[in-house]
Amino acid sequence: MRARDKATVSALRSTLAALDNAEAVPLDESATPGPAIEQTPTGAGATEAARRELSEHTVAGIVRAEAEERLEAAAQLTSPAHTAHATRLRAEAAVLLRLLDEQDGTAAPG
Repeated sequence: MRARDKATVSALRSTLAALDNAEAVPLDESATPGPAIEQTPTGAGATEAARRELSEHTVAGIVRAEAEERLEAAAQLTSPAHTAHATRLRAEAAVLLRLLDEQDGTAAPG
């Protein structure tokens, strides 16, 4: 596998995880069952919660934040020993920014 493909896979995996976390619904303390066995949920799907739906604007913001986070981390890696890591972070950021550019290009028809 080429190095560029590894950067793409790494960037997409971590960004998908960030999006998945953003869709998570916060735990409602009042809805938490008590310690008694008769208060525990039973049956298939009894403990499932609906996920939040993210708008396109929110998704783009998360992807942009992931790219910026990588660029900031790369900028802090100034030691020659960290050159490879900084290069990989910049490549991952480039992948994410390219995806945003492509989405912006297709989202606004002339």
